[in-house]
Amino acid sequence: MKDSSAPLAEPSPAPGLVLRHLRLGWAAILVFLTLGLVLEGLHGFKVAFYLDVTNETRRLMFTLAHAHGTLLGLLHLGFAFTLRTTDAEQSGWARTASPCLSAASLLMPAGFLLGGAVTYGGDPGRGVLLVPLGGLALFVAVLLVARNAGRAR
Repeated sequence: MKDSSAPLAEPSPAPGLVLRHLRLGWAAILVFLTLGLVLEGLHGFKVAFYLDVTNETRRLMFTLAHAHGTLLGLLHLGFAFTLRTTDAEQSGWARTASPCLSAASLLMPAGFLLGGAVTYGGDPGRGVLLVPLGGLALFVAVLLVARNAGRAR
């Protein structure tokens, strides 16, 4: 029979990199969920700045920022889970993938937001040039994880 007065076993503390990506993931989801709610509000209140036909590029850029930011937040959570389950935090590939994923999470949504903030006719603003840089950083991060996550250290 179990002793009910015995303290419960404490879970092992999560390593630093795992905690970093858990925090970044949930923070990104919160920020981009909020952006999505703001965009829904702009749509619901028929705000011309967002809904006019001449602002189609802005609407697309803001929607892409919301979608990419949210999905990148989920990738941070997946990366944290991968690090925790594979015990790979101290590996070289994880130490390289981490800043690449973080850079992608900043560059891609920021590029879409900046590209939509100032538009030139049907073209996004120059801020959209950050998106390919973020895409490259994301590619490197995902490639490293895909190649190494299932391997023994």
